[in-house]
Amino acid sequence: MTLKPHVAINVSDLDASVHFYRHLFGEEPAKVRADYAKFDLDEPALNFTLNVGGEVQGGINHLGIQVGSKEEVLASKERLQQAGLATFDEMDTSCCYARQDKIWVTSPDEHRWEVFYVKEDIEQQEKSNCCTSA
Repeated sequence: MTLKPHVAINVSDLDASVHFYRHLFGEEPAKVRADYAKFDLDEPALNFTLNVGGEVQGGINHLGIQVGSKEEVLASKERLQQAGLATFDEMDTSCCYARQDKIWVTSPDEHRWEVFYVKEDIEQQEKSNCCTSA
């Protein structure tokens, strides 16, 4: 059995969102229609779709992509900045009971994304506002 998570989000501007996610994922969408786009990612395994309309702000705290090294975090940052997207760094931070290097970027519809590398697990949080500073 092959498992691939599926995430579908509502967006207000498909072109702006496709531009953002193209650079966040470093891949072209597999399908684009007038009101829909699909990114069918192998790494990470994810079927991610954009749907025009509906409520764009829901109960999502944030979304993230875990990578294998700090270098991959920095490569993502460079790719996003070259696309004209603003990033926010949080290097050597503690969040979710782990020491991490991460960057944050926000989609056109205010969905907050982190690209992060877990350096080590830790027993205690060092700040109470984990994942809320971006």
